[in-house]
Amino acid sequence: MTTPPPPQPSGPQIHDRHPLALALFVLTLVSGLIDAVSYLGLGHVFTANMTGNVVVIAFALAGAPGFSVTGSLTSLAAFLLGAGVAGRLATRHAGSPRAARLRTAFVLEVGLYGAAAAVAFARSVEGPAQYPVIALLALAMGIRNGTVRGLGVPDLTTTVLTLTLTGLAADSRLAGGTAPRQRRKILSVVTMLAGAAPGAVLVLHGQIAWALVASAVLSGLTVLLYRE
Repeated sequence: MTTPPPPQPSGPQIHDRHPLALALFVLTLVSGLIDAVSYLGLGHVFTANMTGNVVVIAFALAGAPGFSVTGSLTSLAAFLLGAGVAGRLATRHAGSPRAARLRTAFVLEVGLYGAAAAVAFARSVEGPAQYPVIALLALAMGIRNGTVRGLGVPDLTTTVLTLTLTGLAADSRLAGGTAPRQRRKILSVVTMLAGAAPGAVLVLHGQIAWALVASAVLSGLTVLLYRE
């Protein structure tokens, strides 16, 4: 008896060179930049990866050194607010073309990165000064996640790779699967790495503000170039 293949995630059938897929790949790269900034430069806080943030809160509560309950809670609260904003935008623009809805969310993201960069240029992001930057970045990521979630594009969440990596292994031909969207999954991992590595270099050289500028520029170019 032949075992049926595992069900594949539902979502729009978008090829990897579709403008939407290309935009989401760029935003995945930006996520790597942002989490490099937040984790390495803002007190071991995640602003894109909320699973990691919940774990960090537990570490801090257990007394592990180098972790901040306040910073992680600030990030979590701002992220939830951003996701709520994304939901409200989706409801308000329910009848609008997808491109118009996405641009609204992306423009907000660019503005928040720009504001975070301005704060980082104005003062050192250490101690209490880091919290406004954390909040701005997490708010942007909440808006992004809420928006991308509504798109339902398989294996392109732009911020979380756990399910992508799981699918890469579990659906592989070695595991008896058909390896659907294998290239997309690999590209998602590669683009995250491509953002996190230079982001880490910039942070380690004291250039947090410029890493945020790079995030704003990349997201801004995505807004300008995105066409369907």
